[in-house]
Amino acid sequence: METKNPELDKIVADWWQYGQEFYNLFSKQMVKGNPLQQALNEQNAKDFATWLNEVSKQPEVMYEKQFDWWQKQLKVMQNTWGQMLGEQASDIVAPEVGDKRFSSEAWQENPWFNYIKQSYLLFGQSLLESIRETPGLDSKLKERLEFFARQSVNSVAPSNFISTNPELIDLTVKSNGQNLIQGFELFKKDLARGGDMLRISMTNDDAFELGKDIATTAGRVVFQNHLFELIQYYPTTEQVHATPMLVVPPYVNKYYILDLRAENSFVKHAVDQGHTVFMVSWKNPDPSMAEVGFEDYVVDGVISAIEAIEKQTGESEVNAVGYCIAGTLVTTAMAYFAAKRMKPRIKSATLLTTLLDFSQPGEIGVFINEPTISALETYNLQNGVMHGHLLGVSFSMLRENSLYWNYYVNNYLKGKAPMDLDLLYWNGDSTNLTATCHNFMLRELYLNNRLVEAKGVSIRGTKIDLSKVKQPVYMLSTRDDHIALWQATFKGIQATGAQTTFVLGESGHIAGVINPPSKGKYGYWFGPDVSGEAQAWLDKAQHESGSWWPHWCKWLHQYQGDEVPARPAKTEDNPGIYDAPGEYVKQKL
Repeated sequence: METKNPELDKIVADWWQYGQEFYNLFSKQMVKGNPLQQALNEQNAKDFATWLNEVSKQPEVMYEKQFDWWQKQLKVMQNTWGQMLGEQASDIVAPEVGDKRFSSEAWQENPWFNYIKQSYLLFGQSLLESIRETPGLDSKLKERLEFFARQSVNSVAPSNFISTNPELIDLTVKSNGQNLIQGFELFKKDLARGGDMLRISMTNDDAFELGKDIATTAGRVVFQNHLFELIQYYPTTEQVHATPMLVVPPYVNKYYILDLRAENSFVKHAVDQGHTVFMVSWKNPDPSMAEVGFEDYVVDGVISAIEAIEKQTGESEVNAVGYCIAGTLVTTAMAYFAAKRMKPRIKSATLLTTLLDFSQPGEIGVFINEPTISALETYNLQNGVMHGHLLGVSFSMLRENSLYWNYYVNNYLKGKAPMDLDLLYWNGDSTNLTATCHNFMLRELYLNNRLVEAKGVSIRGTKIDLSKVKQPVYMLSTRDDHIALWQATFKGIQATGAQTTFVLGESGHIAGVINPPSKGKYGYWFGPDVSGEAQAWLDKAQHESGSWWPHWCKWLHQYQGDEVPARPAKTEDNPGIYDAPGEYVKQKL
């Protein structure tokens, strides 16, 4: 079948070739030789069977749910007929707050598409409610069922298909198919660059250059080993605080989330406050680093960085900042010093969205079970690393509509090139995880929750105990964090003996942390001691508008020491290696 558009005809002809390539790729990812997907399929089948078995024991509950669905569906149909006869349209079933898939007026104005939208929403909401309200299911099983049911429901949303999306139909007709032509080119580009998986672009990979557009704070790499480069930033004040600052980013991401641009750079803010700031830039591991474990990141990472800072500044203590899993590293290092009866090398610790107690892992908990973790361990051992792209897709699917299907529709069906956003560029600049480290995290931290056990974890043969950590801690969590639930971080810090100042920021895992004072966008809660239950703490906490950064600076003042002349990052005696951002951060997958 030919159209009047030669370019569109070519798209149709080319589709068979690329469609077959995509199918083969999909099969490889989802079934053949992929122990993770096989385990997920088996677990899903088992969970679904358990659910059906419980439902069969209480048929009256299912009948009630079915009747309720049918009554609402009849109302949707009546509403549609009324709209076709000229009556004012109304939503019997409304999208959830923040759901932008049906924001186009065409979904409301056209009776047919309004019917499709509401029928779809009713089906999805009814399915998820029936799972939540089924008696006899434990909470973890319900979480898994709800998560994977949600994934299935959202994957077949009418907004994802041209024939059932009025906005896409109108765009295709008006552009004579140009949106599909452009979208197919974007699809081919993503398919080609993805290697063994489809990576939907969130931003233009060529839009930013490290050291020029992002990661621009001036500094010098002053130390390097097989795990990280250590950046010392040039001072911007004549005097600096005596105690240097060590910033440790998570080893699952590139460090420059903390130094995107001058106006939102946590690093620049700290330097401008008179701190001598050192940043760890982790090496992006390849299969040759398969044996590098969590304890290596503690000893050869955090502790080696502290030793390098002492050589550079003469100071034996640092004020440490650890973000996400790096906060876990920093706390583990403090426990290691205590277990070895060494002088504490970390004067104070700032922990950003950090889990210590992993019993409440958030939505990632759907993957935390023996069959799935065993499959992940097999995958890791086969490949030497957990591929960063696979991790990225997994985290995107925790917010599938905004972080996956939104880009699928925008890129491939609307044919729009993704926007040039620094945060999305960083989000797509993935890093791998070594097999040994990832396996330790999955089994010992997430599944068995060993870190909060007294002597439950060993670091280089030394058993550690978090309760021995006595240094002052500033812990920032964020209210909408779906990776490190704030209730879990609150519980985790109670396992230490630290003098803790707990602060709860608004927004989520990234935006709640990267929240410069100049924006004044998100506020925070602070106040009571860290004891009792998390909700009881929040009920008594005081809310403050604006960024948490000034509050943190005020807290840190008591641990920063006297003022000393500014320390240069490069001298004749200590020339360093090369300028920031260094080389490790430039390594791509």
